[in-house]
Amino acid sequence: MTRKRDKKRANLRDVARAAEVSVATVSRVLNTPDVVQKKTREKVEKVIAELGFHPSAAARAINSGRTKIIGALIPTLDSDIFAITIDAIESRLGDFGFSLVVATTGEDPDVEAARARELLDIGVEGLFFPGIHHSQELYDLLDRTKVPTIAISYFDATFAYPTIGYDNREAARLALDHLLDLGHRRIAVVHGPKDHNDRTRARVTGASTQRSGTELAFFETDLSVAGGAKAARDAMKQPTEFDAYLCTSDTQAFGAIFELQRAGIQVPNDVSVMGLHDLPSAQYVNPSLSTIELPVREMGTLAAESLARWVEKDVRPAPVCLPSQLRARASTARKEN
Repeated sequence: MTRKRDKKRANLRDVARAAEVSVATVSRVLNTPDVVQKKTREKVEKVIAELGFHPSAAARAINSGRTKIIGALIPTLDSDIFAITIDAIESRLGDFGFSLVVATTGEDPDVEAARARELLDIGVEGLFFPGIHHSQELYDLLDRTKVPTIAISYFDATFAYPTIGYDNREAARLALDHLLDLGHRRIAVVHGPKDHNDRTRARVTGASTQRSGTELAFFETDLSVAGGAKAARDAMKQPTEFDAYLCTSDTQAFGAIFELQRAGIQVPNDVSVMGLHDLPSAQYVNPSLSTIELPVREMGTLAAESLARWVEKDVRPAPVCLPSQLRARASTARKEN
């Protein structure tokens, strides 16, 4: 079956002609309806519905001087943390009448600066990016354009832009303290690549806290299940017989548990495994994963509210550090002497 070509899309002039008003009146009904008399407004709105008229984003921007678009620079969407963050941001921005455009950067500073220029070229009114370490090119671009910008997934009250996030260093320290409190002293720390990722660097720093008699070994790998499995294989080849694994992401912890169990090592009877994030699936794996809950969704919602108000009311938000919490489950247990 062939579909007939739709009739010509109605435009602003078509609405004005059918409603017997001026184009300016139609524009006011769309952008500032409160200043239009009720009878006229209702007549124009009725014609808009009958004609199926929907103003394009470009037309709205020309008429109002606003795009109502917010941009987000994100390393990847192949990450549960960023997927949840973006979902929360987009949902809350919609309540304020904003749309979200996401650009992925692959943790590449040059790509990030290029994507930022593209977002600014389409007229974004605000911008999010994760962390506080970025290229000078990006900072210069933001300084020139003065676009309201919030850094997420990190906290630093001294940063040039407001940060709304959590203390990655403290979150990793909480994870390490949990293992140490259970009596573990030979701990393999599994983490992602540190280049261009200040969140990972902060977590590694937090996990580096030494206590007397503690032996820590660090294994850098991909932020994935496969990466966690590889790190576990590498750790099992070492002379040290580790009694616990601290993974700076839940996905790596899932991989580590899988690989340890495949090698005949029981979790947590033989070795404890700790994650970081508290993904929705963390409580359903076997054994359920002990982890640190990062307030990712709460952060995304608050960041969206803060940026929307900054754009609309020119009120710069204060930095916010949301607390992380220990979620002790079945993958960790007290070490038996």
